[in-house]
Amino acid sequence: MPPSAEPKTASSSGGVQSLERAFDLLERMADAGGEVGLSELSTSSGLPLPTIHRLMRTLVTCGCVRQQANRRYALGPRLIRLGESASRLLGTWARPHLARLVEATGETANMALLDGDEVVYVAQVPSRHSMRMFTEVGRRVLPHTTGVGKALLAHAPAEEVRALLARTGMPAVTPRTITSPDEFLAALEQVRELGYAMDDNEQEMGVRCLAVPVPDSPTRAAISISGPAGRVTEEATGEIVPVLKEVAARLSATLADTGTG
Repeated sequence: MPPSAEPKTASSSGGVQSLERAFDLLERMADAGGEVGLSELSTSSGLPLPTIHRLMRTLVTCGCVRQQANRRYALGPRLIRLGESASRLLGTWARPHLARLVEATGETANMALLDGDEVVYVAQVPSRHSMRMFTEVGRRVLPHTTGVGKALLAHAPAEEVRALLARTGMPAVTPRTITSPDEFLAALEQVRELGYAMDDNEQEMGVRCLAVPVPDSPTRAAISISGPAGRVTEEATGEIVPVLKEVAARLSATLADTGTG
């Protein structure tokens, strides 16, 4: 075997260790904002620099990583197509669960992910009501304006949330939009206490949204229902939230099955 070739060592999970390490490095790069140095990866992963250098060289050759002029490494453009395809599949897997949500609540159901600093909607099943809420799949919004944004960030470290808000700013979309980092962090604490998030006229006047995170999702994900404030009342909230949590748990099981099947 040539000295530069890395053996395909079997991991304890029965897979190929070098592949597992490569994907772990990609995830660490994403967590770090998409660009890192080799020493940072070595510190966070615990792998020796020569191993990381070999893995990164292979990822660069594949187009999954690119080396910047400053010699740091960034996620490569080839990952964009993979990510877009994965997002579409997530929407496909989610739609039957969202349909169950619409059937049980009567309101429009959505699934959203945190993509960088933005919330992106990846699936929707509309309500049958003539007065209903439409959110275009693929639409991007800032997290501080939405119930799904609160659900997605509820369990993130406070310093991570503050850094995100500093990057995006907190523009008001309606007079009810939260525009203070401290107020938003207090709202996230309430989400953790209650187990669900609410957007109360904060993204669109006259509209309420209830959202919960999808537990154990491979990427931060949340599902929600949205409808006129006159229908999504306090009494209705008490009936809708348990259904949201049940559907989120079932969706989580579906995502786990697709990951191991």
